[in-house]
Amino acid sequence: MNKLYPLKFTPVFKDKIWGGQKIKTSLGIDYGDLPNCGEAWMVSGVEGNPTLVSNGFLAGNELNELVEVYMGDLVGDKVYDEYGIEFPLLIKFIDANDWLSIQVHPDDELAAKRKIGRGKTEMWYILEADDEAQLIAGFNQKMTKEKYLEHLENKTLKEILNFEPVKKGDVFYIPAGRVHALGPGILLAEIQQTSDTTYRIYDWDRIDAAGLSREIHTKEALDAIDFEFHKKYRTDYKPEVNKTVPVVKSPYFVTGLLALDKPIKKDYEELDSFVVYIALEGEAVIKWDAGEISIKKGETVVIPNALDTLELTPAGSAKLLEVYIP
Repeated sequence: MNKLYPLKFTPVFKDKIWGGQKIKTSLGIDYGDLPNCGEAWMVSGVEGNPTLVSNGFLAGNELNELVEVYMGDLVGDKVYDEYGIEFPLLIKFIDANDWLSIQVHPDDELAAKRKIGRGKTEMWYILEADDEAQLIAGFNQKMTKEKYLEHLENKTLKEILNFEPVKKGDVFYIPAGRVHALGPGILLAEIQQTSDTTYRIYDWDRIDAAGLSREIHTKEALDAIDFEFHKKYRTDYKPEVNKTVPVVKSPYFVTGLLALDKPIKKDYEELDSFVVYIALEGEAVIKWDAGEISIKKGETVVIPNALDTLELTPAGSAKLLEVYIP
């Protein structure tokens, strides 16, 4: 069997009622003839939407097929034992040109109960934000189910939701159960559990080209919502250069920010997981014992668990997200 190497994938593109053009204009990703691109799924093992390898001798293979063949060598033994042949993360770029629906995702327990796979915890790294851009994360006051339903019925949801102004570099961790929505003028990288289950709570009374409104999941969402009020929803971190800065640590993924202006070595020998690099700015070369590959803004590379040591060399400077399974 040929040796594994860092893997790039052909994205899966989604045009959306709220999507824009920035995935092409800002990230340089060609999404073909679509009228817009709301989401580019860069690394996906979601059933029916797999990404295919685009480089090397494995080109054309689906991600989950590779997990089935290479098992722990690709994803790590512990990860394979827990997730089987399903790749456990979905990596996306999202371009919000309008408000997304106000929504919530189930956790693992509720998803299992409803026989819909896994729950959906996610995080956002803001790549670009217009001056007035904002998003919704959680509630702005102590909340009960009854109070929430009253506002939903009266179409006054906005009064109880937490609106956050956003800027480039902001991070938001969105655990399953947290009500959320992206506003217009935001381009971001999203890291999430492998799930495509979304419960829409409110869709701004929008209708599509056919004059139809999108489905609302009031009942399904009710059991999924975490009504807890938090004083802070944004994730703080301290940027540093030439080292991985911890940003989010959850049971489902660990994410760090890696800003480079000189070559650095990475040793993953103790890590029983694959690593995903998401390029946010600039360009870098990833070298391993058998070769090298470049990664530039808008690209994502999966480093198999079998590769223990790497060297990252920026072309001037580069900024990457580094993601793995704890």
